[in-house]
Amino acid sequence: MVLQPPVEPMLAQARETVPGPGTLGSLAFEAKFDGYRCLLFTPAEPGGPVLLQSRRGSLIQERFPDLVRAAVQLPAGLVLDGELVVWHEGKLSFEALQRRAAAGRRTTGMLAAEFPAHFVAFDVLQADGEELLAQPYERRRATLEVLFTDRGLLAPWMLCPMTTDPTVAQEWLTSWTVIPGVEGIVIKGLGQRYPPGARGWFKVRRRNTTEAVVGAVTGSLTRPQILVLSRYDENGALRPVGRTVPLSPDAARQIAGHLRPAPSGHPWTGVRFSSTWAPANLWR
Repeated sequence: MVLQPPVEPMLAQARETVPGPGTLGSLAFEAKFDGYRCLLFTPAEPGGPVLLQSRRGSLIQERFPDLVRAAVQLPAGLVLDGELVVWHEGKLSFEALQRRAAAGRRTTGMLAAEFPAHFVAFDVLQADGEELLAQPYERRRATLEVLFTDRGLLAPWMLCPMTTDPTVAQEWLTSWTVIPGVEGIVIKGLGQRYPPGARGWFKVRRRNTTEAVVGAVTGSLTRPQILVLSRYDENGALRPVGRTVPLSPDAARQIAGHLRPAPSGHPWTGVRFSSTWAPANLWR
């Protein structure tokens, strides 16, 4: 069977720590980039269209004509799974990628020249017209590596870094994530198949921790909904630095036991909360 869009990409579930080998068997670790998930389809016959499909199933090749042109380097009957990213001024730029994705026909070419896209390939679902969904990840990865080697693929095609060494993966998680646009790692089983739409992989993002003061809450002290976090600046003024996501019922109950009413003279008395995320716009 020849794959045609839409194909639901396989997904990952979030974890706080790297799982042991008993969960998925022997493990592979890939770098996780902060881009747009994308499936790429090359035509089975010469002259057919190159298609780019978003995670939600939309066809977006008109917004990335640079990748469509570069697909002449790829063989027919190929389906790649990967991440669209944009390098700008020596770093990955999610903002530039968003501009590319939202571009209209009049600006598509200009933005492609200014912010060329790259495709970070981490899986192959079809090669030479042969569907590989039932094949183990280990074979699919080997097929992907042979593709890059035999074709001598360079930018805009990028092979996602992969390792089977947990020590190396942990190093990636702590050092590579300092680079803007690298979020963490994705963990896959070497023997895993590719069931479309299933959350069979794991992802671990780097998390930086710091102390903050709960300066305000939405809801009530007994049933807080969102915590507004703050820190004291160098002049001793209490400044907002962010907010939490809406609290789950269990988290709200746990946190409620630690909250106390603000004393008189609280520096934020009379200030109204705004739903905008940016700390500079938290207040109005």
